[in-house]
Amino acid sequence: MTKITVAKGDGIGPEIMDATLKIILAAGAQIEIDEIEVGEKVYLAGNTSGIAKESWDSIRNNKVFLKAPITTPQGGGYKSLNVTTRKMLGLYANVRPCTSLYPFVETKHPKLDLVIIRENEEDLYAGIEHQQTDEVVQCLKLVSRPGCEKIIRYAFEYAKSYSRKKVTCFTKDNIMKQTDGLFHEVFDEIGAEYPEIEKEHWIIDIGAAKMADTPEIFDVIVTLNLYGDVLSDVAAQIAGSVGLAGSANIGETYAMFEAIHGSAPRRAGQNVANPSGLLQGAIQMLNHIGQNAIAEKVQNAWLKTLEEGIHTYDIFKEGTSKQKVSTSSFADAVIERLGQTPTTLKAAEYDNHRPLVLPKYKRKEAAHKELQGADLFVHWSGSDPDELAKEFADVKTENLKLAMITNRGIKVWPEGFKETFCTDHWRCRFYSHTGHLPSKQELITLQEKALRKHIDVIKTENLYKFNGKAAYSLGQGQ
Repeated sequence: MTKITVAKGDGIGPEIMDATLKIILAAGAQIEIDEIEVGEKVYLAGNTSGIAKESWDSIRNNKVFLKAPITTPQGGGYKSLNVTTRKMLGLYANVRPCTSLYPFVETKHPKLDLVIIRENEEDLYAGIEHQQTDEVVQCLKLVSRPGCEKIIRYAFEYAKSYSRKKVTCFTKDNIMKQTDGLFHEVFDEIGAEYPEIEKEHWIIDIGAAKMADTPEIFDVIVTLNLYGDVLSDVAAQIAGSVGLAGSANIGETYAMFEAIHGSAPRRAGQNVANPSGLLQGAIQMLNHIGQNAIAEKVQNAWLKTLEEGIHTYDIFKEGTSKQKVSTSSFADAVIERLGQTPTTLKAAEYDNHRPLVLPKYKRKEAAHKELQGADLFVHWSGSDPDELAKEFADVKTENLKLAMITNRGIKVWPEGFKETFCTDHWRCRFYSHTGHLPSKQELITLQEKALRKHIDVIKTENLYKFNGKAAYSLGQGQ
């Protein structure tokens, strides 16, 4: 018997959770349920994270969390509970299988069978945002070597364990050479340890287009957080419906299982929602806790139900479907077919499904780090970068002076184009002009001199070389 934490969530959450639990318990799942409340009511009661301390205690004690969709209120500083849970508990791997159920669920891609493994803790989902000036806000994209190594190794180990033949990496490292470039670099490093698995890399835009057009050429896809979020919804939709896809969030100690869709408040209380996505998450949970035979029984009964044309409204299609059913009736239909297997769709076989045990990250030897200069970001309402450069004429040190100004990443001084549109947010880059490395005290001196000239410096970024390699981006056009 395994004790799990369950949250019924908001919108359609309670209906699909009741249906899901009814099915897996009827199949013989050996679970004890510890129910907590999370989501909209908790948010509106004044908890900006959407979860109370005692609920955290339940999740941390049980280590397995089955969660229905929740609603995050708009505005007011409310933080996504999904993102918070993934990050607080170290759930670094988001695993989203997407498989065609053709011809029983309509799709243009009958051979689709892929798994998207998405980094779950960092990237733009760090949620670090600031308003910088009257006209510009920023969101920090944070990518770490430990984060890259953990998710990429997980992807290769997943492929190895489940007899997948190829792992594809998606990034945008032709533009984001530092962040996405690190992800690609680590993919190549770790991929070399798995010579039996085919490896490839795609730029995210053309890769996403290719996945939407011919998804059958992909097997396992590993990618960063934001890209993985978008890709997995696209893959689920072209497979038949977002409502059919489940999601596992896996860490070294804890795991959370859910549907990939939202709380759909417009459908709440109508007993029409499709519970399949959450049921797929629950099946992943059963495999995770070692109840593989039960997971297999539920999956095969679900496939048999779909084969026989018993569908909820979202996938019902005249001529293919046989019966349109409610949420609760769909659950009853799956229960009636427990012990049966599909005749056309591939039956589930979960004997080899076990949680992956990966080595812990080992920190590398520290790189040799050299300070090269600094970027001073400035709030300035003028429009002529030549005038801004004049403002900085006396803002210099023994080794540092102004070398470049950019606006939204585009070089506008020296030798910028007058046609370039500029906001009130300027990056002023200071390099050594003597060939000597500057000191950190010189960076403070720069800011002091800017302050005396009433220049509004809103943030600074130090420019470094790591092991002799520049670790900062050039200006566009530089």
